[in-house]
Amino acid sequence: GATPQGQMTLIFGRECSHSMQYFYTGVTQGINFPEFTAVGLVDGQQLDYYDSNIRQAIPKVDWIKNVEPEYWTRNTQIYQGTEANFKVDIGTLMQRFNQSGGIHIVQRMFGCKWDDETGATDGYSQDGYDGADFISLDLRSTSWVAPVPQAVITKQKWDVADAEYTKNYLTQTCIDWLKKYVQYGKISLERKVPPQVSLLQTDPSSPVVCHATGFYPDKVMISWQKDGQDLHEDVDVDETLPNHDGTFQKRAELKVTPDVWKKNQFTCVVEHKSGDPIHMILTEEKIRTNSPGNNVPGIIAGLVVAALVLIAVVVGVVMVVKRRSGERDAANIISVT
Repeated sequence: GATPQGQMTLIFGRECSHSMQYFYTGVTQGINFPEFTAVGLVDGQQLDYYDSNIRQAIPKVDWIKNVEPEYWTRNTQIYQGTEANFKVDIGTLMQRFNQSGGIHIVQRMFGCKWDDETGATDGYSQDGYDGADFISLDLRSTSWVAPVPQAVITKQKWDVADAEYTKNYLTQTCIDWLKKYVQYGKISLERKVPPQVSLLQTDPSSPVVCHATGFYPDKVMISWQKDGQDLHEDVDVDETLPNHDGTFQKRAELKVTPDVWKKNQFTCVVEHKSGDPIHMILTEEKIRTNSPGNNVPGIIAGLVVAALVLIAVVVGVVMVVKRRSGERDAANIISVT
């Protein structure tokens, strides 16, 4: 897809690093969804939001309100310009892919990270079309990579007009803003909230799910052990999902039959920087099921909400503001045309 989770894990995997990420999404008309959305996040917390219906950047966390008032005016102008470009881009890409109609999606995803222990920095920028990679920046060679023929024209244009600027933005301007945001949101971003862990099962024959929720920050490790040894087979670990309150949740499914886990000791281990690892031994008594008196439906509803929150975030976009008058907008609202 246009936003491979594996790459994100590699880019933002270390606990001592801070990250800033931005997402744009443009869609064709005809569905009940804004034609353009913008979302920005710092360390997994959503900063602000913009879409083509409200046409205004709005804050999503209290601490971002500490920035200067002009921030919101400038950001709104940047998003409006990006929105206009994305509408043109969708039409251009439909022509390149020989499409005359239907629902189509353009996505841009970029960000930077800063390790507050080593000072190391990194960044990325990539575009997708209809869920597939379209073009991405290679920071080392300062050139754009076109994985599909339809992107070659864009690569040729951007290599000349944009590659050096985008690299400088990701490795300098983006980092400066990230450090500023981390300072603004220090108390909120550095808080540590431990996970609540449950063992869930929809019915006696279904897999047992180890579900951790309510934790912050988002880095967490969930694993299953059999008789004290790490178990990799018969285990399916899902991606971390955001909750509506700014915390996160994650689940790991154990795909073994009850007759197997009743004869051995299976343990779910949840590791989070908020404290010592949590060990939950699998027993029938600890499993919460769909039977009367249990609240698994509520938990499952929470999972659905988390998935919708994730969609709302990933289907989004945001660009940061120019830092002083005369500097080119950090929004990088270059068109594919």
